[in-house]
Amino acid sequence: MCHVIVTCRSMLWTLLSIVVAFAELIAFMSADWLIGKAKPSSSEDVDNRTGGSQEPYHPTLGIYGRCTRISHMQFSRRDTLCGPYAENFNEIASGFWQATAIFLAVGIMILCAVAFVSVFTMCVQSIMKKSIFNVCGLLQGIAGLFLILGLILYPAGWGCQKAISYCGPYASAYKLGDCSLGWAFYTAIGGTILTFICAVFSAQAEIATSSDKVQEEIEEGKNLICLL
Repeated sequence: MCHVIVTCRSMLWTLLSIVVAFAELIAFMSADWLIGKAKPSSSEDVDNRTGGSQEPYHPTLGIYGRCTRISHMQFSRRDTLCGPYAENFNEIASGFWQATAIFLAVGIMILCAVAFVSVFTMCVQSIMKKSIFNVCGLLQGIAGLFLILGLILYPAGWGCQKAISYCGPYASAYKLGDCSLGWAFYTAIGGTILTFICAVFSAQAEIATSSDKVQEEIEEGKNLICLL
């Protein structure tokens, strides 16, 4: 018989697992890993409403995507265009970034799988006498290691020609040049830290769902068990 067990710790772990997976996925897909050096407005970039020149634009560069501003001369306006600069894996700008993409993709796939499974831990707490919480916690720890490897290798690719075109000639491995780090990089770091927190917290979720109070309510015949 299926017993639906909901506790504060197990629910918090589930929510954190889902948040971490989405945060890492969004960061990976974003082009805001590097913010390029400012491109000054030309004499053509004039705001028709104010008559003043527009602020300098900062293009952004991701692992496989980028955002830049394109001109529409016939309309005297500029639009921001975002999309992948690499049509396939081999066209990613640096071998280090290719390795980063692999490690991050593997880590994110594991996190997404754990997030999916975590939803069902309210009803199923073990498989083949193994606690799902402990197994998921182990997988989250492994995913965190993949994410760390990807984030360590990513700055090594700052010396590639694509990064230099955005960050200037002084950009090199682990040196930003004229660029700055975007929100996607910080989100990936924050998500990695939360991944290890989730891995540790999974043990608390397992303890909460197998406590004496839960066993007492199961023995009383309750199918829906909610505990603080």
